Amino acid sequence: MKLAYVRVSTVKQDYTSQVEALEKAGYDKLFEEKVTGTSTAQRKALQQMLSELRPGDEVIVYKIDRLARSIIDLNKIVTEIKEKGASIRFISENMEFKANENNSLQALLFNVLGSFAQFERDIIVERTSEGRERAKAKGKHMGRKGQPKKEVKRALSLYNEREQNGLSVADIVKMTNVPKSTIYHELKKQGANDEDNY
Repeated sequence: MKLAYVRVSTVKQDYTSQVEALEKAGYDKLFEEKVTGTSTAQRKALQQMLSELRPGDEVIVYKIDRLARSIIDLNKIVTEIKEKGASIRFISENMEFKANENNSLQALLFNVLGSFAQFERDIIVERTSEGRERAKAKGKHMGRKGQPKKEVKRALSLYNEREQNGLSVADIVKMTNVPKSTIYHELKKQGANDEDNY
């Protein structure tokens, strides 16, 4: 059986090009997920695929860095696949690793390419951190913009008058565009301040 695996790092990203390349290669079942490749802990589709692997199966992945961004995780996953008696093929790099078969030169190349994937990720993280620090130094806000104070105040007022106005939290969210999490966060802050005043 041929099992294909695709991954992108965020929900906004698209893996259509990966799927198209895998369709050309041919597969029986597709496992897909939108999650970071820095760790295997949160990757349910990957874990599901590994659990379904049987001797003689083949795993097909578009590119090495789609399987993992950490050289340790890459080697761990490939070793697990081979130990299950299955093989893995990377389309972009034109590399294949089969069970009970060792190719020293190919293993070296795989580790070099895996190291580049990890290095590339580390550089992205480093640049993002540097950019964030520069923005903070210039007094710029990083992350999502906060809700306008006026709307938050209105949402809290409506929340506190629920018995009179008969509104649910969902109604208040629709009316003010203030997320439920913000309303509860502000109420919690308000409660803490009230306690401090006693």
